[in-house]
Amino acid sequence: MSKKISASVFPRFLRYLREFKLAFVMAIVGMIGYSAVDAFVIFQMQPLIDESLVKGNVDYLRLAAYLVLPLFILRGLFNFMGSYSLSWVGNQVVMRMRQQLFNQYMHLPVSYHDQHSSGQMISKVIYDTEQVANAAGKALLTLVREGALVVYLLAIMFYHSWQLSLIFLLIGPVVAVIVSVVSKRFRLVSRNIQKAMGSVTNVVEQVIKGHKVVLMFGGQKLEEERFAERNNHNRQQNMKLVVSRLLSESSIQIIASIALAVVLYLASTPGMIENLTAGVFTSVVVSMTMLLKPLKQLTTVNAEFQRGMAACASVFEVLDEQREQDNGTVHIARALGDIRFDNVDFAYPGKNSNALKGISFHVAPGKSLALVGRSGSGKSTISSLLTRFYQVEKGGISLDGHELNDICLKDLRRQFALVSQHVTLFNDSIANNIAYGADSSVSRAKIEEAAKIAHVMEFVEQLPDGLDTNIGENGLMLSGGQRQRIAIARAILRDAPILILDEATSALDTESERLIQDALDKLQQDRTSILVAHRLSTIENADEILVIDQGRILEQGNHKTLLEKDGAYALLHKMQFKEGMGES
Repeated sequence: MSKKISASVFPRFLRYLREFKLAFVMAIVGMIGYSAVDAFVIFQMQPLIDESLVKGNVDYLRLAAYLVLPLFILRGLFNFMGSYSLSWVGNQVVMRMRQQLFNQYMHLPVSYHDQHSSGQMISKVIYDTEQVANAAGKALLTLVREGALVVYLLAIMFYHSWQLSLIFLLIGPVVAVIVSVVSKRFRLVSRNIQKAMGSVTNVVEQVIKGHKVVLMFGGQKLEEERFAERNNHNRQQNMKLVVSRLLSESSIQIIASIALAVVLYLASTPGMIENLTAGVFTSVVVSMTMLLKPLKQLTTVNAEFQRGMAACASVFEVLDEQREQDNGTVHIARALGDIRFDNVDFAYPGKNSNALKGISFHVAPGKSLALVGRSGSGKSTISSLLTRFYQVEKGGISLDGHELNDICLKDLRRQFALVSQHVTLFNDSIANNIAYGADSSVSRAKIEEAAKIAHVMEFVEQLPDGLDTNIGENGLMLSGGQRQRIAIARAILRDAPILILDEATSALDTESERLIQDALDKLQQDRTSILVAHRLSTIENADEILVIDQGRILEQGNHKTLLEKDGAYALLHKMQFKEGMGES
């Protein structure tokens, strides 16, 4: 992390606190008041000893007895006010920071998500923000409260005997240097801990998501070793933090104890001891002894604070990422569906070779275009460019004569209904999954109609709660075919003018495919359709077929003309026909 970023973290963190000024001021007053009561008690030791014990003035001792209970009640009130207010502020800051992170993730471009593991992204929302909570709560509480106590104690010492207290002007810079060096170490190790934690989260997430694969291929031992390595790395980083903290604590306490020893020695000299009363000597020595605890806590909490600042920096890095750009000014209520690619080149971020090379085609409104070819040939890339998940580098793509970049992003994506081979469902009811992203006023009747067309009702009627059945995380309670049907019902309900079917029937058995194909045929009527297909039988009726290979168009035409060419498409068709004969 650059020095510039590091220096800007704390002021930016304070901006969050400024939003809760009243509660923060209450917290500061409470913490300073708490330390002031402690300092007042210590300050009264000198007159208590000199007046009551040395001179025998029992009235002063009796007055002190009356004040003990009110003082400690006041101390308790200050403690509650400071601790509660700061905890409230800390939790508000973390809640806001988590919300900002969550919102940012949703608005970041697809390329960012491609390049960052979901485990590390989740770790920032859960773990890093928790470190910020510690910095905003526990760390700040200790910094202010114990810092105030140190100032009060030094003031008491200088008030009673500035000669004996001068030693602290000498050790102060030494302590400051140690804290400065250790702070840098804390922040560095804390950043490493955050990365290690993200790595641990990533391994756990992969194993949970791929549990069946792990079991099937006997990968338990491999995953155990992988997790043990990441887990141990995380432990090592935490131990580095512990060592740094302990060394700094010990160093500062040793320096403070040397100062105490020097003060005791100076107090024993003839010139000094003649001017010291028992009360003054006791107040100075007690104040110095009391200084050891806050100095230790300030050093200890410095680790927490630096960890919080490193976490802040990590969160701010994500918040400063550029969101998905939307400079479009053209608004479209409902597109006709005229799509044109003009000599488009595209390479994925971080890749040297192009995924698409000189792609040109035109789809008239209401017509269908099928994309066929081997896996990785660039078929799905075309649909990703249409929905502007990625930006075109060379060439142009237009919809109804408007360049895609000129169209308002929200309006553009509203023109498409996407059914992908990778179905994403949410931990919610079937009805809510079908209606996901639809207008809030969508009626139950329309949801049921979409479910019937997509043949969802056939299996829903067997469920105890029907359409209101909760399907679990990503629909794990359902079969692949059932999940695919829900995704198709969602597309039907969206009623968009352009339909993208990316291997939409890949997860279906033959019977389900027949039913769904019928629903898709109805769905495609009066719509522009982009069909990404592996099974050629599903695209024989397409108006135009593009055969893609290594990002280039090899052949173009309808099913009949491509078969007559006896080229790449005909070869693919023959291969699949043989496979079909073998299966039958």
